[in-house]
Amino acid sequence: MNEFKRTLEKLRQADPPRSALYQLSNLHGQELALLTEAWSSFSEEHRQMVVSRLIEIAEADFEVDFAEIFKVCLCDSSAPVRAAGIEGLWEVEDIRLLRPLIDLLRDDPSSLVREAAAISLGRYALLAELGRLQDRPSDMVWAALWNAFDNPKEDLYVRRRAAESLAYFGRAEVKQVIERAYQSEDPKMRASAVFAMGRSADEEWAETVLSELERDDPEMRYEATRACGDLRVFEAVPLLSKMVADPDPEVKLMAVWALGQIGGPAARRVLEICTEVGDEAVQDAAEEALTELEFMQGTLDLSMLDFDADGDADPWEDDEEIV
Repeated sequence: MNEFKRTLEKLRQADPPRSALYQLSNLHGQELALLTEAWSSFSEEHRQMVVSRLIEIAEADFEVDFAEIFKVCLCDSSAPVRAAGIEGLWEVEDIRLLRPLIDLLRDDPSSLVREAAAISLGRYALLAELGRLQDRPSDMVWAALWNAFDNPKEDLYVRRRAAESLAYFGRAEVKQVIERAYQSEDPKMRASAVFAMGRSADEEWAETVLSELERDDPEMRYEATRACGDLRVFEAVPLLSKMVADPDPEVKLMAVWALGQIGGPAARRVLEICTEVGDEAVQDAAEEALTELEFMQGTLDLSMLDFDADGDADPWEDDEEIV
């Protein structure tokens, strides 16, 4: 325990050593209580810095677990810290988080936090669609997101993220959500509608997303490109092949990704060319897209997989329904 107290002292430093941050992984019991007590004594700026670094570490190292700290952040007095806490919990599927996230979406005074909550609830919308969430919590998620989207007084970005998260549901009402968002006069809401079209996995939207690929607005081109990849719109390959040289760097990287998702001989040829020409980011993205394409087509070397003593691949554990 004295060792953890020394960790807390290091955590107070203006530039906490990375080793001290790693010591915050898998906290429980008395150590978590000590951190919670010390946390409120840190300045707001310092708390923001610490939680941001923890998120960076968690994204780079899947073995660390800062979930308990991120949960503490949900009740922080600072809106950026609360939002960061929500972001840090992006992989956590604990049903006990549902109520706090719904409450934050509905009642938090900060639009930044409500937006983060709307994004995070999308994870549970996906679980519901996969049959891993029971009816009651599934209905709770739907209602919270629908109410946020349907509220004209709500912040635009919150409504956008609610629409995007609702798209995971396979309910008939999702089409209405997407159509309303797409008919909006606000270009950002329209971009979210196109993103939602791809996320919905409904091929009915293929023609619409294809029509948006040549927009002047780079955000719309980006979302249309992503949606074409999500929906595997083969008719988009000729345009996407040109967009790997788009003036917007994010759009051209998304075009590379989309070609990898769509696949086919033409898309493969473009990706192979991209590994040899263009900037380094495009080359790297093309190599990743080709690797994923080969995996999806079953052409990867099977020796890359782990096999048990009987020669069978280790089975993945069956997903359990979240109660």
